[in-house]
Amino acid sequence: MRSESIVLAVAGICFGVILGWVIGVQQASLRPGPRFVGSSAVPAGEGTGSARQAPPLDEGRVQSLMTVIKSDPKNVGAVVQLANTYFDAERYIDAITWYEASFQLDPTSPDVSTDLGISYYYTGQTDRALQQFEQSLKLDPRHTKTMLHQGIVLAFGKQDLAGAETAWKRVVASAPESAEGKAASRALEGIKAPGHAVGAPTPGS
Repeated sequence: MRSESIVLAVAGICFGVILGWVIGVQQASLRPGPRFVGSSAVPAGEGTGSARQAPPLDEGRVQSLMTVIKSDPKNVGAVVQLANTYFDAERYIDAITWYEASFQLDPTSPDVSTDLGISYYYTGQTDRALQQFEQSLKLDPRHTKTMLHQGIVLAFGKQDLAGAETAWKRVVASAPESAEGKAASRALEGIKAPGHAVGAPTPGS
């Protein structure tokens, strides 16, 4: 996917409001995940007041990349670009297919591994997303993009604010002035705001 698209979207989120929603979810014993749209997060299954259209798929680019891949199946760059193209069009199942293909060709890229994990999350595979993030961190223990999204998935996918806090603190410690570090700092401020009990247990746990 575009290297900073998700990071910049997350950086624009009002984490205090959103994490308040997470705690409300805990209290209601529900587990939906959020959809990050532009600079806001929308809980899965909820509308934004009007029907939202996914970005259009660049069919010309898809065909061009497919031509390259057919002639050179081991062209990792083309495979990643194809996955990115599907991701940017919010065609996450197709993106997963090509991120997985890319990762099989080159299992050393934490960026591709993390993009694959994000795609898993957006298709409702929360546990698989977290497993993929762990794989990314094995490749690069200081990969801030991974740690930021690990925190997001823990918070919104698992309602595990304590785990999210740990992940976001690692981002800030690693790169406080980066886009990821600033987003993580904003998230930490949100969960420490009055009334936001970090690590509040999920009912029944």
